[in-house]
Amino acid sequence: MVSFKGLDIISTRILTKSQILKIFDVAKSMEMALHLGTSLKLLEGKILGSLFFQPSTRTRLSFESAMQRLGGGVIGFANPRVSRAYGSRAETLEDTIRTVERYCDVIVIRHPESSAAQRAAGIAQVPILNAGDGANEHPTQALLDAYTIWREKGRLDGLTVGLVGDMRSTRAMHSLAYALGKSDLKLLLVSPPELSLSSEIKEYIDKNPAKFEEFTNVEQATPLMDVMYVTRLNKEGAESEEEYKRLLQTYPRITLDMIKKGKPDLIVMHDLPRTDELGLQIAAEVDKTPHAKYFDQVKYSVAVRMALLALVLGAIE
Repeated sequence: MVSFKGLDIISTRILTKSQILKIFDVAKSMEMALHLGTSLKLLEGKILGSLFFQPSTRTRLSFESAMQRLGGGVIGFANPRVSRAYGSRAETLEDTIRTVERYCDVIVIRHPESSAAQRAAGIAQVPILNAGDGANEHPTQALLDAYTIWREKGRLDGLTVGLVGDMRSTRAMHSLAYALGKSDLKLLLVSPPELSLSSEIKEYIDKNPAKFEEFTNVEQATPLMDVMYVTRLNKEGAESEEEYKRLLQTYPRITLDMIKKGKPDLIVMHDLPRTDELGLQIAAEVDKTPHAKYFDQVKYSVAVRMALLALVLGAIE
């Protein structure tokens, strides 16, 4: 297996299935250490540069928590307005990266431009972890999502996974399709026609072990699913305010009655947040059922990001 040390995590497309399973194995050991309250000093003396050019709750805090739980430190910003990366006299992204890498050992970056993570990786001497680049990808979210499925179902192969919602512009959905496409499973792609997965990603799935089928009606697809992964309508990806408002009226919403028509052990996931102008996309009544796993995704995120940090910094081979 190729060493993770020094590896940039820009896309799940370039990761092999064996690499993904390696991340899972390390994440499970991290999860056990967290559960036992074991003190980990794997990255003592190391520093994470946390550069968030877009708002974040779960991704930023879980990365920073992961680094601190491994014994390392964190520098950076949660808002570019407080830095020289913003404003009329802003420096280039490249110069920001060249500066920050002098202060740290690894950088996690979220940016509104789809090419930003790749640009950063192209000039950085330290590993770059992509925490979301425009409407392109969000690979660490996809890895923790796939890990959640693996932990809750005990496997990936043989499952039927429904991807429900905005697949046109939701970066986490893109990365998850690439990640799951490497396994022998079936993807049910459920969306309004205007929000379907790109032909490029569908062609990628076709060339890999996974199979896919497309639906426009979530109720029709639900009984077939072992896993339902839901995402909100991405307002930033809408072509206009009018299109966004029109799509909201028909966008799939998940109710408890709908879930009851599925398999008894169906699990429901969401990359969060799940709020939009018309209310919660997954009804709050689903939260108290064994089906709901979206807050378990939050729990698993720390272990997965601990694994990634330990691997790319060479603390674990």
